[in-house]
Amino acid sequence: MNEIEKKKISKFLSLILRHQPESIDLKLDENGWANVEELREKSAKKNMCFTLDELDEVVETNNKKRFAFNEDKTMIRASQGHSVDIDLALEAQQPPDFLYHGTAETNISSILNNGIEKRTRQHVHLSADKETATRVGMRHGKPVILTIRSGKMYEDGLSFYLSANGVWLTDFVDAKYISK
Repeated sequence: MNEIEKKKISKFLSLILRHQPESIDLKLDENGWANVEELREKSAKKNMCFTLDELDEVVETNNKKRFAFNEDKTMIRASQGHSVDIDLALEAQQPPDFLYHGTAETNISSILNNGIEKRTRQHVHLSADKETATRVGMRHGKPVILTIRSGKMYEDGLSFYLSANGVWLTDFVDAKYISK
């Protein structure tokens, strides 16, 4: 499978498993899992056909590890980034002292005044390293990397979760914890 086909399947999976499962009449369980065979069948009805091997390749080679299988690969889910109401069943963890958030330069004024909101997603996404945050910020325009005092947030009683693909998640980042 070439890179264009992989990207097309990956984008489709992101849409379906994170935001619009109903668009193909797919049901996610309470933890965001979908039956692989049902996903394949309902995707094919929308002219998005892929084999089990192709699906496996997309999951295994995705550089952001956006998707995960269960142990026997009969179920699949997005690792994070959902706008649909699911419970990833993540346990709260102590984050490193500093995490990073990549955003576009056009968002800086609002963020420094109002903090970072999850908006339509279930969590605010934070990165453990500046390189990842830069890649995220570049998707939205000229990137700016913000340093988040996550250790202080944790000390102040705020919860953090680590997704299966290494993205740190929290509900909100108050501006007082952010530096440019």
